[in-house]
Amino acid sequence: MQQQKITGTVKFFNEGKGFGFIKHDDSGQETFVHVSGLKDQVRENDRVEFEMEQGKKGMNAVNVRVLR
Repeated sequence: MQQQKITGTVKFFNEGKGFGFIKHDDSGQETFVHVSGLKDQVRENDRVEFEMEQGKKGMNAVNVRVLR
């Protein structure tokens, strides 16, 4: 099953702890992202494309790629 690609902006990312949050472009919703879900290195304010996956504590962003 192909997942829908979602676009957003990295609102916060702590490299030391390996997690952050992405704000969705369409809804303004925020989604947790862990370093294990990254395809590219991200920084705050990067525009990204990602998919959603159910994690232990809710939905997580996975396959996160920076939009150039």
